[in-house]
This record gives sequence, structure tokens and C-alpha cells, in this order.
Amino acid sequence: MSTLKHILGPMRVPFLALTPACVLLGIGTAFWQTGEVSTKAALLVFIGAVAAHISVNAFNEYYDYKSGLDLRTERTPFSGGSGTLPENPNMARITLATAWVAFTVTAVIGFLFMLTRGAALLPLGLAGLILVFGYTTWFTRDPFMCLIAPGLGFGPLMVMGTHFVLTGTYSPAAFVASLIPFFLVSDLLLLNQFPDVSADRHIGRKHLPIVIGRKKSSAVYGLFLLLAYLALGIGVAVHLLPGKALIGMVTVVVAVPAVIGAYRYHDDIEKLLPYMGMNVIINLITPLLIAAGLFMA
Repeated sequence: MSTLKHILGPMRVPFLALTPACVLLGIGTAFWQTGEVSTKAALLVFIGAVAAHISVNAFNEYYDYKSGLDLRTERTPFSGGSGTLPENPNMARITLATAWVAFTVTAVIGFLFMLTRGAALLPLGLAGLILVFGYTTWFTRDPFMCLIAPGLGFGPLMVMGTHFVLTGTYSPAAFVASLIPFFLVSDLLLLNQFPDVSADRHIGRKHLPIVIGRKKSSAVYGLFLLLAYLALGIGVAVHLLPGKALIGMVTVVVAVPAVIGAYRYHDDIEKLLPYMGMNVIINLITPLLIAAGLFMA
């Protein structure tokens, strides 16, 4: 049981809940467009997406341990990794193997879908694999890419990819829907970087809180939340999404205090933690509500 716990730790299992929320959004746009979806295909998409999330988490755990970052980071419930490898260095190779196995599962599932749906899936698939492997090693060294890479992975790549493999087409509805997790998940990682500024700077990372500071980054956080809800509102206004998708606006009641708290407590991590928790709620509930609206439309 102890070994299993140490294998699951680097997967960051509690954080994997974000994946089904975003996949369900893509399933929702596919259902709204066609009136039906293949349960088997949807399940296979879900497996591939979870494998991709496990892979990027395990790569992150491995390389953060190897770089020495984990020994400098003060962990919070939302940032700083699982702490598995600093406590159990002998699990490093198993963590790397986990990352590559999950990466392979994602690639194989993507290849199978490409055989059935065509080469139009290839650009999204390749971009996804590059993102999974390159996030920790490459993209965290560039402030802009570090900001948008998480949102690209869980937004356009995951939502539009899900929609495509279920329908065989790309659609404006799926694109607009994908912008919502794009902004939300980018924000999720942005706010989670606030506690790690000192440690991340030491190993050469260059994300936004390091480059422009936490105060200005909290303003970017507020802007991205606004853009997420604007994308939803505009999508409905121009009839790319059904009116019932506006149920996703419910989370504004959490988003407003989250923005105020992030700006007010950007330099006080202990007081910031409740607002980081609100940020997680926004990321999980908003796409689920929008998906529910799509299924009911």
C-alpha cells in the first residue's frame, strides 16, 4: 500500500478532477451539435485525456525534484507538488516511467482516433504531446508560454479535440466553448505560482509573477476571469452556444471575491489560500455547468 501511495502521489490524483470537467465540455458541444455521441469513443477520449494529465504531472514532479526545486518550495494544498520524491528519492525512476507510460497511452489513443477520423486531428494531437512533455522543461522558462500553455492544453486542445473525435469536424461552438477553460486554467496555474516565486526564480523559471510581480499578475488573473465569462456571454449572444449554457455564469459569485482576494492578498500567501481554493472551484464547476446547459438545450 505504501508503494502504491508513492506511485499515485506524483500523479496528483486529486487534481485530475479538472480533466473530466473539460472533456465533458467537449462532449457537450458534440452532443448539442449532433444529438448523440458514442459512449465508447467518449470513454476512450476520457482515458486519453486523463493519461495526458497524469503524464504532465509526473514529468513535472520528476523534473522539479531533479532540479532541486522541490527542496526549496514551501508546499500548499494547491501548489508545490506532492512532496513524494523529496521524501522518497528512490521513487524518481518509477515516477519518470509513469510519465512515459501515460504519455504513450495518450499517443496511442490519439493515433487510433486519427485512423478513424483522419489526419485533421494530427495538429492538435502533436501540439498536445509537445505540451505534455515540454511544459516543465521548456515552457516554464518563457512568461507568455507559461501563462497560456495550461489553458491551451485544457481548453482548445482538450475541448476541441474531444469534439472532433466525436463528430469528425471542428466547429465554432467547440472553439468558443474551449476559450472558457483556456482562460480559467491559465488563471488556475497563474495563481498557483504566487507561493513559488522565490523557489522558481532560483532554478531559472520565468513565469509572470516572477517577471512582473504578484500585484500586476493578480490584475492579469482578474482580466482572464473576465475574458472567460465574456467568451461565454458572446458565444450565446451570437448563437454559437445555446442560452442554457449561461448557467455557467453562476460561478461569477465565486469569481468576484476570488479576484478581490487575489489582488488584496497577493503578497500574503496564508491569506491568499482561501482564494486559491475558490479558483479551483471556479475551474471545476464552470465547465460542468456549461456542459449541463449544452445537454439540456
